[in-house]
Amino acid sequence: MLQIIQNSLFTPYFALHIPDGFLSPSVSLFCWVITIVLIAVSLKKVQRDYQEKTVPLMGVCAAFIFAAQMINFPIPGGTSGHLVGGTLAAIILGPWAGTLVVTVVFIVQAVLFQDGGLTVLGANILNMGLIGTFCGYYLYRAIRFALGRNSWRSMTIATVVAAWCSVVIAAIATALQLALSGTVPLIVSMIAMVTWHVVIGVGEAIITLIAVGYVWRSRPELIYDRPSSIKLDVTQQVHQ
Repeated sequence: MLQIIQNSLFTPYFALHIPDGFLSPSVSLFCWVITIVLIAVSLKKVQRDYQEKTVPLMGVCAAFIFAAQMINFPIPGGTSGHLVGGTLAAIILGPWAGTLVVTVVFIVQAVLFQDGGLTVLGANILNMGLIGTFCGYYLYRAIRFALGRNSWRSMTIATVVAAWCSVVIAAIATALQLALSGTVPLIVSMIAMVTWHVVIGVGEAIITLIAVGYVWRSRPELIYDRPSSIKLDVTQQVHQ
């Protein structure tokens, strides 16, 4: 993410973490409604479809994303970005559990570290925790399954593209919300957000690939859409 700053030419650069007062009440309320509905659906899906052993994995994933977000990587222009983590959580846990994990992370960030406003927390969760997670996951799934579900190459390409796109899509959503709120003209917000987050998305893709690649090689059975050969092995062990 990028901190909101101004350069000597007073050109604004925007972050995905929107502060209080940057969104109109109507836009903020609309985002809150969508966020609450999707979180409620995610809770039901996780309770119905996920096993109890997934809960510890969710906690570990949340802790990793939270810790990784504390590490900033430099980008051109004298500022820095850090991991968002939506696509990473979705690849490991699936979109529903992944959504809950990043939601918790963003709530902690807002309450304890004032990273984004509380009144616009619904918008921040929507942009990074919901749009980023669901778009990232389904793009990853589509690319990986199209190129070969069980191959390292397909996983690598799918992870990199999905992680990068999730950040850019979240930036576009944020720019639209700022423009609809009358905070800044659409063309200005879109150029500022997309320009910077195209670069930040590269860092997101690299970190996500490193994390997913490690799990793929060491514990592939933990991945939500695990390779089919792993599913076969597990099934055989159960029957034995």
